[in-house]
Amino acid sequence: MGTSIQSLSARVSLVATPDTWIESKAIQQLEKTTELEGIVSSAGMPDLHPGRGYPIGAVFVAQQRIYPALVGNDIGCGMSLWKTGLQVRKVKLEKLERRLHDLDGPLDEAWHEFVSRRQRELGLAPTEWDRALGTIGGGNHFAELQQLDQVGDPSVLESTGIAKNQLVLLVHSGSRGFGERILRQHVDQFSHQGLREDTEEFAAYLRQHNQALLYARLNRELIARRMLERLAANGEPVLDVNHNLVAPVAYQGQSCWIHRKGATPADQGLVMIPGSRGDYSYLVTPKPTAASLYSLAHGAGRKWMRSDCKGRLSPRYRAEQLERTALGSRVICKDKALLYEEAPEAYKAIDSVIDAMLQADLITVVARFKPVLTYKTQGGCK
Repeated sequence: MGTSIQSLSARVSLVATPDTWIESKAIQQLEKTTELEGIVSSAGMPDLHPGRGYPIGAVFVAQQRIYPALVGNDIGCGMSLWKTGLQVRKVKLEKLERRLHDLDGPLDEAWHEFVSRRQRELGLAPTEWDRALGTIGGGNHFAELQQLDQVGDPSVLESTGIAKNQLVLLVHSGSRGFGERILRQHVDQFSHQGLREDTEEFAAYLRQHNQALLYARLNRELIARRMLERLAANGEPVLDVNHNLVAPVAYQGQSCWIHRKGATPADQGLVMIPGSRGDYSYLVTPKPTAASLYSLAHGAGRKWMRSDCKGRLSPRYRAEQLERTALGSRVICKDKALLYEEAPEAYKAIDSVIDAMLQADLITVVARFKPVLTYKTQGGCK
C-alpha cells in the first residue's frame, strides 16, 4: 500500500499527497458527516471539495441505515465511455460542431420505439421525466470526443478494442429531474435523516434509487447514440459506471451500506477519470482495497466556487475565448455563465489527482486521452 492514504482519525481517511489541493472546509465536512449515526468509516478522494453540507469526492460506509442526502439529487450520475469509428486524421472540427445542434431538446419520435425497448430490457419503468432522456443537462455534465494521447498498458488497452487512430466518446450525465424528485420527496418527508434498513421507507427509497440508476445509465447511452447518429459514426460502449449511489457492501466482516458522493467504484473493472474540459482524461485499472473504501476519484474536483468564477476570469477572458482550450480542443457551450463556471482554471489539475492515487497504489494507468470537442449546451439546458 502506498503512503498517500492519510489517517485523519480512527474512522476518517484521505487519499492525498502533501501537494494535493484540498480545502479545509471539505475536510471539515468529511469529518462532520462521519459523525452521523451508523457511519463506521469514511474516505476522501484526491478530488475532494466542499458541497452543500456534504463533501463531494467522498465515500461513507454505514451500518443498518442509509442516508439519501449523501447520495444527493443526481442519483446514478456517472461516466460512459464509447469507442467510435471516427478517424482522427479525418476530423474537421468545424464540420463536427455544425452537426451537433439541438442536443438539449427531447428526442424526436423516431427514437421512441428504441427507448421503450431499452426500458423493457433494463427493467426501467416509464417516468414523467422521460422527455429528458438523451439530454446532458447543465453543471459539470458533458459529452466529449477524445483522442488517445499516451498508452500506459498496451495489453489492457488492446482488450478494450479502442484503436489508436479513432476517437472515443466520454459521456458524463445522470438521472436529470428524476433523481432530483426522489431526493426532494425524501427531504420533504424526513429532512436529512437516515433510513433504517428494517423500515418500509428504506425499501421504498431503494426501489426509487435503483430505478434512477437505470434511468441514468439509459440516459448516457442515449446521449452517446444521439451524438454518434449526428456525426454519422458507429460506436460501441466500453464501460459505464455510477459515482453517486448507495449499495450493499461487506466491510470488516459486517453487512453495511456504502454511499458514494462523487466517487468512482474501484471494484467494477476499468474506469475513466476525466479532468476539466481543457485537461486530460485517464483510463485506469483500479486496485480495490478497503483502505480507500473500494473507491477512486471521479474527476479533477473543483478549486473555485461557481459564484467566484466569472469575477476571477472575466478580466482575463471573453466568454468566446473560453470556447477554445490550451490543448487545442473546442467547447460547444452557448451558456456564457456556464462557460466561466466550468473553465479549466476552476478545477484541480487532473495529474495531481492521478498522482495521488498512483502513490497510494490504487490504480495503474492504461491510457491518457486529450479532449478534441466538448459538448456542454447550446443554451437553455435544464
